[in-house]
Amino acid sequence: MSELSTLARPYAQAVFKTAVESKSVSEWSDMLGFLSVVMQDKELIAVIANPKVSQEQRTILLLNICQDQLSGEGSNLLKLLLENDRLLLTPQISELYESYKADHEGYIDVEVISAYTLTKEEQKKFATTLKKKLNKKVHITTSIDKSLIGGFLAKAGDKVIDGSTKGQLQQLAKKL
Repeated sequence: MSELSTLARPYAQAVFKTAVESKSVSEWSDMLGFLSVVMQDKELIAVIANPKVSQEQRTILLLNICQDQLSGEGSNLLKLLLENDRLLLTPQISELYESYKADHEGYIDVEVISAYTLTKEEQKKFATTLKKKLNKKVHITTSIDKSLIGGFLAKAGDKVIDGSTKGQLQQLAKKL
């Protein structure tokens, strides 16, 4: 996965730079999100990977699928990714782009995994605490994992805050 991110990074950086310069950050976010979803279709991937399908046929197929969703620059990116055999990197490019966008706009996406459902009040408290700790606006998504036993696990970019009972038990086991 890290190798794919390494390969995707230059594309994501270039697209983000272009988006900021043209003041079309949201539009690029939508285009990359759409391309990412398209490139997760197993049947389409099989067609694109088929050596019997020419480069021109791949280009025409993908441009027809994406015609209403891509601008001229988006179509150019699609052609570039096809030419360089990097089309399968689209989900990673989109993910990196979204992290650049979040950083540029001064917020961070935080995934909070808890052992039980968090109320709106608890989510607000959590967001306030994380905002102070991370010095950024926080967008929280929550999920439930009963194996945590109690507490929470928060993932913000490359930072992980483990306040779960399971994590504390694992740390205790290591010390013993």
